[in-house]
Amino acid sequence: MKNYTSFLRKRTIPGLSLSPPDPESHPPHLARTSESGKPSMTGDERVAVQASHSRRFKKRKRVKLKRSRGKRREHAIVSPLVKKYWLQRYQLFSKYDEGVKLDEEGWYSVTPEEIAISHAERCRGRTVIDCFAGVGGNAIQFAILCHHVVAIDIDPQKIALAFHNAKVYGVADRIDFVVGDFFQLAPSLKGDIAYLSPPWGGPSYKMIQQFNLDLLKPKDGYSVFQAAQRITPNIIMFLPRNMDLNQVEELSWLSSPPLHVEIEENYVDGNFKGITAYFSDVASRQA
Repeated sequence: MKNYTSFLRKRTIPGLSLSPPDPESHPPHLARTSESGKPSMTGDERVAVQASHSRRFKKRKRVKLKRSRGKRREHAIVSPLVKKYWLQRYQLFSKYDEGVKLDEEGWYSVTPEEIAISHAERCRGRTVIDCFAGVGGNAIQFAILCHHVVAIDIDPQKIALAFHNAKVYGVADRIDFVVGDFFQLAPSLKGDIAYLSPPWGGPSYKMIQQFNLDLLKPKDGYSVFQAAQRITPNIIMFLPRNMDLNQVEELSWLSSPPLHVEIEENYVDGNFKGITAYFSDVASRQA
């Protein structure tokens, strides 16, 4: 039974501030020349100019207050490739301004925080293996709501970033960070739930009409799922929004008996971000 759920959060995206106008300047169409050659205005015109300046100053000051938060870390943009993701930084990490760090791949691969929270809600009080932890977006939310977390990534730099970001959120002591190959580690891992968010191949996945499991990295989705099954049948898999849902349902048949599966759509600010497949006990049993 498919159950489609939306997750929405509206945020104001900070930008650049504007400077207030020069209080000595006057609109040219109100300027006059007196007999001495100096500009002069009538009393009504002077009042009109002052009122105009007051409105302009208040308007620009209001924009400055609204957008000043983002200017402080504008240089955190790694490259033009991730600029659009930087504009969404508070959707990725609500505590971004408190020192969160990402590498280039992390900008376009980390799970938006609102979706990561919804995933963690399904795992409350249990031990979770985050099999492709990246810069730690999911591991942090699991640590907040779950009993314990094991965060694995083959890239030492990403594990270092994940550890740093977990400290920003105050949950680093609830996570075991492991540098290693998930496929080699899987047979020795123990946990209640395996969380799978393998790389989608970069932003270019959006150009594919229908994404399939063979396009996942570093191995195809079937191999990733089977490795996770060596840990537990309780699996959460976060996948692209253009994923072939028939293939996702096929994964449930890799077990005997077949696993119960629930598929949901994930949205942030009304934008379709991806789909999540829940297998076995983490899937909803509601009809």
